[in-house]
Amino acid sequence: MLWRIVRRLLVFLASVVVASIAVFWLLSGLGDPARIALGTSATDQSVAELRGQMGLDRPLVAQYLSWAQGAVHGQFGNSFVSKAAIGPQLFDRLSVTLWLVAGAMVISLIIALPLGLFSALWHRRAAGWIISGITQLGVAVPAFLVGILAVAVFAVKLGWLPSGGYAVPAADPVGFLQHMVLPWCSLGLVQGAVLTRYVRSAVLDEMGQDYLRTARSKGLTPFQALLRHGVRNASIPVLTVLGVQLVTILVGAVVVEQVFVIPGIGSWLVKSVGDQDTLQVQAIVMTLVAIALAVSFVIDVLYSLIDPRLRQR
Repeated sequence: MLWRIVRRLLVFLASVVVASIAVFWLLSGLGDPARIALGTSATDQSVAELRGQMGLDRPLVAQYLSWAQGAVHGQFGNSFVSKAAIGPQLFDRLSVTLWLVAGAMVISLIIALPLGLFSALWHRRAAGWIISGITQLGVAVPAFLVGILAVAVFAVKLGWLPSGGYAVPAADPVGFLQHMVLPWCSLGLVQGAVLTRYVRSAVLDEMGQDYLRTARSKGLTPFQALLRHGVRNASIPVLTVLGVQLVTILVGAVVVEQVFVIPGIGSWLVKSVGDQDTLQVQAIVMTLVAIALAVSFVIDVLYSLIDPRLRQR
């Protein structure tokens, strides 16, 4: 098991290096930051001078090594537009987005695990059909539309919750919860509907296995047999989907942050793209890619902990 984890860690580190090369190379070719900073009316001489000050006149390999060395220490340089340090802004905005993702993931699990389990147990009953129909509707509705409808109902019409904004949890915990309820639900309800269907499918597959039939023949109810023997096996495919869902919520936060005016990394990415701030976009994209790869690594480690066959192998 230890060697498997070490091997996956090496694959993760190699993936991060390859991804950083791809991100740096692709985004470096989108435009000349010096020309963008000075405007189209700038002379070639002034652009060349600014390129020298920015270090853009060096070979691309040297630029990448300098950028990668700074990224390892959380230093991504200064913005081409605002001249402010990118690292502190990145970590501040990332903390906001992680709060959004964590809350949405908790709501998704609270919805998906019980509904998926009972939907499988009642798959031949009217209750199971109703749950399947509701989750199918939830899959078809995008998160930003749920957010807009939630704002229209709970913020504008009823006035129960604020329509947008953000409060620092340490400074104003009550305000933080009030501002985050609608964004959490917008992401969590949609992803919970998707995850519910995967949980239902995984549980139904296990319910047809011989070991569960044997457990029921010994006097256990289908629910008891599933809880004692089937949940662990059913959790393996669900865990795969859970990792994908986590990355999906992270990407979906880009749109939801725009709807609710949340100062997270997604809204910052949209602004950076609009400003054509290449260095800032590189830092944001690389951070999102690294998080996605880290999630994949954690899922692989959890496989080894849950499935004893992998440990024996």
